[in-house]
Amino acid sequence: MLRIHLTSEDVGRIRIAAGPVPAWEMLLSLHALRGPADHGVFGPWRAKALGTLDPSARLLLPLAPPRGYSPDFLTPADSDIESAMDTVQRTARDRLRTDLTILAGQRGTATWMRSLADADTGALRRVGTAMRRYHQRVLAPAWDRIHTVVAAERAARAADLLDGGVERMLNSLHPQIRWEAPVLSVAYPVRRELHLGGRGLLLVPSYFCWARPITLRDTRLDPVLVYPANRGLQRLVEPADKSDGDCVARLLGATRAAVLEEIAAAGGITGADIVRRLRISPASASEHATVLRQAGLVVSHRTANTVLHMPTPLGRAVLDGDARTLRSPCAHRPRPTEADHRVP
Repeated sequence: MLRIHLTSEDVGRIRIAAGPVPAWEMLLSLHALRGPADHGVFGPWRAKALGTLDPSARLLLPLAPPRGYSPDFLTPADSDIESAMDTVQRTARDRLRTDLTILAGQRGTATWMRSLADADTGALRRVGTAMRRYHQRVLAPAWDRIHTVVAAERAARAADLLDGGVERMLNSLHPQIRWEAPVLSVAYPVRRELHLGGRGLLLVPSYFCWARPITLRDTRLDPVLVYPANRGLQRLVEPADKSDGDCVARLLGATRAAVLEEIAAAGGITGADIVRRLRISPASASEHATVLRQAGLVVSHRTANTVLHMPTPLGRAVLDGDARTLRSPCAHRPRPTEADHRVP
């Protein structure tokens, strides 16, 4: 059991990662690569990923054993792979020696790790390069879908926070996580006590986190709790039958249908998210979101300079093909507002 002790100051400093954290998805996907070939969710992705691995991945595999300890330095919380790679390459010698000594005690280490433990710049550079190539070849092709799953989880927890406060949000994170103030208890293979001491807690929903939540071993590092985000068991490989999606595309147009599908899949995304995921211009994203809003398929809320688009029940019904709930969009068309003419 992992027991995380929060002060009132810590509760006020709980954050949810804005998107998938590349280093954590890398580590946990490396675990998945060594998992069963017939895994219901990871199996199809695993079969494809094994064929695209760069030879440099051999450096990462011994650092990411499927069971037991993986070095803390390998999973910085940076939001993009280049920043994560830079953070890893700048890891201090004391940190490297501590982490690799623990790893060696668990299963031994490869000869090249001795130079890594000495903070040899060449060894660190090779690890950083391996991280980049792994992300480019294995994770990047599926990154938009990973991001969609994580964004949907983040939106759901934000809704829990708004509707039921911190207590509901923390108790809804995962079946193996329980909040009884002031302690957050997590089912864990070893007994550990983590006192935050006012540092707060970063919650990291992860696509590849599967069996149970995970945290860093060193309690002196910035506190992180990584937990499974893929509650809908969404695969990274699209099913062959896409006839329903084709019908929606014929109704709305391919791009507008894709915009609606992204908004619904995430439970709520910004205009910038639409631009990034669909690779369309900001003006096009704004136009499609406006039409969908005027048709009653999405609603939009502005906070400062950001507009969050969320699906309406009618919008979800269109995607689901639920004829019982479908009605004329024009009957639900809201009056135009000033926000209708702004770029998301």
